[in-house]
Amino acid sequence: MSHARSPAVAAVVGTSPAVAGDAEWLLTDGSGGYGCGSADDLARRRYHAFWVTRRPGTARRHLVVAGCDERIVHQGEVTFLMHAHWRDQELPSKPKVATTFRRRPLPTWTFRAGALGVERTVALRRQSATAEPALLVRWRNVSAVPIRLDVRPLLGCHDADHLTPADDRYDGQVQARGASWGVRPNATLPTVWMTASGVAAFRSEANWYRGMLFATDRDRGYDHVGDRWVPGVLELDLGPGQAATVAFTLATPCDDAAAAFDLDEQLAVAQHAAVLAAPAAMAARIAIGADDFLYAADGGRLGVLAGFPWFGEWGRDVFVSLPGLTIARGRLDLAAAGLRGALPFLRDGLLPNIYGRDPDDSHYDSCDAALWFSLAVARFGDAGGDAEFVRGALVPALVGIAEAYARGTRLGLAVDATGLLRAGRDDLNATWMDARVAGVPVTPRTGLPVEIQALWCALLAFLAEHHGKRWRSAAERAGKAFGQQFWLAEGGYLADRVVGTAPDRAVRPNMLVAAALSRVPLTAAQRAGVVRKARAELVTPVGLRTLSPLDPAYRGRFGGGIDARDSAYHQGTVWPWLAGFYVEAALAAVPKKERKAEAAALRTWLAGFAPELDGSGLDHISEVFDGDPPHRPGGTFAQAWNTGELLRALALCAEAGS
Repeated sequence: MSHARSPAVAAVVGTSPAVAGDAEWLLTDGSGGYGCGSADDLARRRYHAFWVTRRPGTARRHLVVAGCDERIVHQGEVTFLMHAHWRDQELPSKPKVATTFRRRPLPTWTFRAGALGVERTVALRRQSATAEPALLVRWRNVSAVPIRLDVRPLLGCHDADHLTPADDRYDGQVQARGASWGVRPNATLPTVWMTASGVAAFRSEANWYRGMLFATDRDRGYDHVGDRWVPGVLELDLGPGQAATVAFTLATPCDDAAAAFDLDEQLAVAQHAAVLAAPAAMAARIAIGADDFLYAADGGRLGVLAGFPWFGEWGRDVFVSLPGLTIARGRLDLAAAGLRGALPFLRDGLLPNIYGRDPDDSHYDSCDAALWFSLAVARFGDAGGDAEFVRGALVPALVGIAEAYARGTRLGLAVDATGLLRAGRDDLNATWMDARVAGVPVTPRTGLPVEIQALWCALLAFLAEHHGKRWRSAAERAGKAFGQQFWLAEGGYLADRVVGTAPDRAVRPNMLVAAALSRVPLTAAQRAGVVRKARAELVTPVGLRTLSPLDPAYRGRFGGGIDARDSAYHQGTVWPWLAGFYVEAALAAVPKKERKAEAAALRTWLAGFAPELDGSGLDHISEVFDGDPPHRPGGTFAQAWNTGELLRALALCAEAGS
C-alpha cells in the first residue's frame, strides 16, 4: 500500500497540533543532503536517517548517519530508547518510554521513563562559504538527577537508494583528536568525525546491527532489510538540565559543536517566530519549506531537488517549481540564478529530465523540460526580472530551443504542417505523464499533447514580443491551429491530445495549462469552459485528478507494488501541483470586476491544503493522493512543484484580491 496515515499509528503529542507517529520531518543541508524520519522515531524507509549527503562530484546521495541507539544509564539500570523494526518481528520493537515530538523550531523528541528523561534535538548545518554541512545532535537531561547517556551512532555508509548487507571487513580503528573521534570503514568512504561538547568520552566497540526492516519500502515493493554499522559508544555524562552536543562531519572535525548547534538553533527559532507572526499563516508555513529544495550543486550552480526523500534534480520539476519557489517569494535573484545555471545544460534545444554532475552525465529524455524552462523565463521577465539578463542571455536561449524544435530534434520532436509541436513516440512517454508498465506507456501522449502545445504557443508568443516579426507569424499560425484542433465545442473543454486528426476527449488536467497561460489564444469563455469541466470532474480538496472518475480507465487508489502504483499514477491519482494552473485559469476566466470574489473562493479551497502540513510530510505536501476520498497521501512526502505551485497560487489570489 502507499504511505498513508493509519489509525493504528499512535499520535505523537508535541506542540499543538498533535501529529501521527508516521508523519515525516525533513531537514536539508543546502548541498543536496538531508535528514528525515518519523515523528515516533521509527525508521520506516531506508531513506530515514539523521544525515544523507551528496558528495562532491556526483549527483548520487549517500547515507551517513542512520540514527542512534541511545540508552540512559542510572544507578546501574539501563533504559533503552531505540525504536526499531527487526526482520524476524511482525511488529516494531518499541521502547518502554513515553515519547513526545515537536517539529519546530527543530525536530525534537523527549523520552521519559518515570523520573528519568532525555530530550534530543537534531539540526543540519547548511552549506555556506565558510562552513561545510554537518549533522548536529544535542541531548539534554530533563531529569532531576544526573545520568549517563550511552549513544551508539548507527552509520549507513552506502548509496541512499540501496540497502547493503553487513561487511565484516569494515575497519573499526578510531582516530582521536581531543574530543573528536574519526572512523573510516573502508578506503572508498570519507572519514566520519564525531566531535563532542560537554563531558564526553568515546569507547571503541565496532558492531553490526543486522536485519533492520523498513516497512514502507517493503509495502512499496523495494529492498527493505538492511544492516547498520556502529563504530562504538559515545558516553555523555549529563547533570540535571545539562546538555551535550555532537557534531558529525566528513573529512575534518567540527571546531565547536555547541557553537554550531547554537547558531543553527537561533536561525530556526527566528524563522519559526516569523511564521507564527505572519498575517498569511498558510503561505508563510509553506514558504518555510521552499529552501529545502534549493541547493548548491558543484561549481556553485543553484539547483532544485524535485522531492524528498528519493528524487534528485529533474528538469521538468525544476522549471515548473522555480517560479513559485523564488518569484512568488519575491526572490528574483534566486530565479535568475536557477535560470542561469540551466544554460550550460542546453543541448540541441533540450534540457535534461534528470541532471547529472554535468551535461555528459545527464539524461535528455524529456520533450518538455526546455518548454517549462521557457515558461519560467517568461514568468521571470513578466515579474520584472533583470531585463539585460533576459535580453542578452535568456531570449537567445529560447530562440535556440524554438529553432531546434522547428527543424526537428530528438524524442520525436518536430513542428508539423500546422505549426504545432509533435512530441514523443509510441514507445516513449516524454511528457510529465510518463509512467510505464512492462515497458509500455500507461498514459499514451504521442501526437500533440495539449500542454505541450500550450507551452509551445506561449514560447512563440514571448519570442514575438522580444525577438521580432519572424516569431509573430509562427505564433499566430500555431495559435490558430491550436484553437481549431483542440477546442471541443460540444463539451466546452480542450482535448487532452490530438493524434492524426482525432482529438482525445479524455478529461485530464493538462488542459488547464492552456487555459491558464495568457499567451495562449483562448477566449475568456473557452477558459471558463475548461475551468468548469475541471471543477466538475477533476478538482478535489488536495489537488486535481489526472483523469475524470467518469472515464472507464480511471483508477481511484494509488498503492501497492511498483506496477500497481505506476498503473494509477496518471490515471486518476491526484497531484497537488496542478492547483497552481487551476487557480491561474480560474482567475483568467472571470471578468476583472469578478476577480476579487473568485480569488476569495479560491483561497478558501486552497485553505483545504493546510491540514496536510501536519499530515504525512510536516510543513510539506505529499507528492500525490488517491483520486477517491478520503484522498490518502502517497509517494514522496515533500515535492518541489507542490510547494512552488501552491505558493504561486496563493500569491495569485493575494494579488487578485487586493
